[in-house]
Order: sequence, then C-alpha cells, then structure tokens
Amino acid sequence: MKNDQGSENVPKAKGEKGERFTTSGFILAAIGSSVGLGNLWKFPYITGKHGGAAFFLLFIVCLIIVGLPVLLAEMTIGRGGRANASLAFYKLTNKKVWSYFGFLSIITAFLVMSYYAVVAGWTLHYTLESFTGILFQQGADYKDKFVTFAGGYWPLFWQAVVMIGCAWVIARGVSGGIEKFNKILIPGFLIILLVLMFRSLTLPGAGAGVEFFLKPDFSKLDAESALIALGHAFFSLSLGMGIMITYGSYVDKRQSLGSATLAIGFGDLIYAFIAGIVIFPTVFSYGLKPSEGVGLAFMALPAAFAQMPFGAIFGGLFFLLLAIAALTSAVSILEVPVAYAMNRWGWTRKKAAVIVSIACFVVGIPSALSVGGVLGSFTPGGKSIFDWVDFMTAYVLMPIGGLVVTLFTGYAWKLAGEEAGLSGFWYRAWMFLLKIVSPIMIILVFLYSVGLLSF
Repeated sequence: MKNDQGSENVPKAKGEKGERFTTSGFILAAIGSSVGLGNLWKFPYITGKHGGAAFFLLFIVCLIIVGLPVLLAEMTIGRGGRANASLAFYKLTNKKVWSYFGFLSIITAFLVMSYYAVVAGWTLHYTLESFTGILFQQGADYKDKFVTFAGGYWPLFWQAVVMIGCAWVIARGVSGGIEKFNKILIPGFLIILLVLMFRSLTLPGAGAGVEFFLKPDFSKLDAESALIALGHAFFSLSLGMGIMITYGSYVDKRQSLGSATLAIGFGDLIYAFIAGIVIFPTVFSYGLKPSEGVGLAFMALPAAFAQMPFGAIFGGLFFLLLAIAALTSAVSILEVPVAYAMNRWGWTRKKAAVIVSIACFVVGIPSALSVGGVLGSFTPGGKSIFDWVDFMTAYVLMPIGGLVVTLFTGYAWKLAGEEAGLSGFWYRAWMFLLKIVSPIMIILVFLYSVGLLSF
C-alpha cells in the first residue's frame, strides 16, 4: 500500500523502532492528556450554574454517549493505522481524502500548542512566585498583578521554558520520555489534588461551597445545559486534535482498548469531581465569585491564599497542580505534529521535537503578546489574537476533527470493530452511537458554540 509520500512503506524516523507504551503507561499518558487546565475552573463553574449534581449526572451521560465512543474510535484508528493522525486515515482506507481531514487535526494540535504553552507558562510563573512568597502581599491588587505580568515580556520567557521542557520529554521517546514523564507527574498530581481537597473542606464555610457544587437542582437543566455538558465531555478528553490517534499508534495489540477507554473516562470524571471540591469551598469561604473563569485562578484565588494560614504553601501547591495539568496536556499536544514530522519527512525524534517546538513558539508569540501586551489593542471582531486562536481551535477545528472521526469509523472503515475488539451487542451499540448519535450531538455543539444555535 502506498502512503501519501508515494513510497511502498510507511516512512519512519531514523532510529525509531516502533516504540510502544506499556499498558499502565498508556493509560497514565492518556489521563495526563485529559487532565487539562479547563477542569480546574470551567467545570466547577458550569456545574454550579446548571444545577450542581443534576448537571454532573448529565455530564456523565454525555461522557458515555459521545465522549467515550469517540475516544475509543480515535485510539482504534491510531492502533489500526500505526501512524500519525493524517497517515493513519489513509493507510486504513487507501483514500487520500481522509488523510487531508486527518492533517486538519494535526494543524489543530499545532495551533492549540502555540497558545496553550503561553497559559502553561503563566502557571509556572505563579508557582514560582507562590512558593517564594512574592505573590502574596497584604492589600495586593491581584488583577493588576496579572495584567502587568501578562502585558509584559516575561510570558515569552515562560512560554519558551514550556516549549523546551516539552521538547526534552518528547525527544526522549515514547517509553523513555512521555510514559516516564506521566508516571512521575500523574501520581504527584493526584497527591496534590487530594491535599488541596482536604484543605478546602476544612476551611470555614466550606459546606456552602460543597452544597453549591453538589446540590441537585433539576430545574436549571435545559437544552443549553445539555449542549454545554456535551461540549465539555468532548473537549475534556482531548478529542478532535489527533492526540488519541497518535497515542493509539503506540499501543500494543494485546492492550484492551475498551478497558483503556473506561479507565481514561473514569480518570477524567474523578478529576473533574475533585477539582470542584477543591475550588468551590475555597471560593465560598473567602467570598469570591465562581464565575470568574480564567480570572478565578490568576486574579481571584491568590487573594484567598493570601488570607489563608500557610497560604504561600497551599497557593504554591495549587499553581503547581495547574502547572502539572498544563504540562502533561502540552506534551500530548506537541507529540501530534512531532509524530507527523517523523512520518512525513523521516526526521529523527530529536530533530522533529526541536524544529516543531521552535515553530510552535514563534507562532505563539502573537498570542503571548496579545493578552494586555503590545498587541493587546489589536482586537479584530472584538477578540484578541489569543482569543481568536482559542476560539478557532476549540469551537471550529476540534468539533470538525471529532466529526471526521465518527464518520470515518462509522461509515468508511469496515474493520473498526475487529481492531477495537468489539462484537455483538457492544459493536452494534458503538456503531449506532458513532453513526447517528455522536455526529448529531457534535454538530449541535458546533452550531451552538459558533452562535448559529441559541435557546
């Protein structure tokens, strides 16, 4: 079978010998990818706004009917094709049009990485300032602190640190780099998360925050709530940008993809739940507004930590938690274009990691300088460059990528069930969701996100 380069064999990077994840390493790496920044402020807020525990139950349903089927489909494509997110589609059908759609997910990951590294850099800066005590000062205006920092040139330095760190991990390979990195950071992440949960639950007035987060109010559920839950279930699993296709290509044939899908989904669910237990008691204990969004982490919560006993320590742990969440996700995002470069041009892993990281850094400079910086006044359509890149990737390109996966697995690739290890009832249920339910839901979320559908 010919690939998109016209040769008889799939091109491999020099020195690459079909690296594979171990079973536990793959699951930890996939969970590390889904453990992103958004759950630490977005999920608690939308849960509280749309009915608390009622919305959480709705989120679980959406995770099952949309998130997990698409997640399994992406991993199945990756393992079946044993290549990057573009070439895998082509190898499974021998139709070049699918490789173009797959290439779109690689572009998406590249663009996401360009601005995600900026936010990850913010978390590293705040982690350092928290543990050193520089951040927490009596009477400090934390909104002004963030605006001053984001509007300067320091974000470029931290963005570079993130890119260098991610490139170093990826250059060390799948098992020696990505897997080992997640095996170290994910357990540490869990420990910090549990420590912060215990601290938040012991704060004065913590009960009000827990009640706001978990008290079911079904009267607040509506069609909009369903679409928001669907969107978050989709995006929280890192779907639609080739990550799970790329990771799937490193999975051993003996690995049960069904079991891995359930483990990853459960990990994502537990993380979202504990994140809410961490955030809301702290918010309510110190009279903050849970609707702050990104400002909650960098502008509002520092004020709470400044008043808290041993606040510098707990504040440092919180921002370290954010940094770990950002870095584990960033590594998985960067691996997508790196894998493409290795397959497409036969580069070594080290060469691909360095060149792709430099390119991501350069493309991300305008985003870094548009959050109050020298490009802050450039707001075409009322959005900064940072906001535009975020909007186009999260609300346009990622849903398209997810839709392509459902249509490809449901209609174009006839051996998907065999590769996924499904048959009988479970195969028919999976196909029903991929062919009908998931595409419809993804299209509705897309239309809602871009403002073409409202309630």
